[in-house]
Amino acid sequence: MGLKTNLKEYRAKFSMTQEELANKVGVRRETIIHLEKGKYNPSLKLAYDIAKTLNTTIDDLFYYEDDK
Repeated sequence: MGLKTNLKEYRAKFSMTQEELANKVGVRRETIIHLEKGKYNPSLKLAYDIAKTLNTTIDDLFYYEDDK
């Protein structure tokens, strides 16, 4: 089971670069890259900050999916 994300799609709706999103939520651009690739699980606070910035919910951004 792995954490999946719709982060890239939501970011695109706002025409926001990875750098812009990173600056708004107080992380490095590399963190956003790793989140979008599913290689990093965000803290609850980071997930909340990203969801708030993108005007959506944590559940809409992040979900679990079977790797089968």
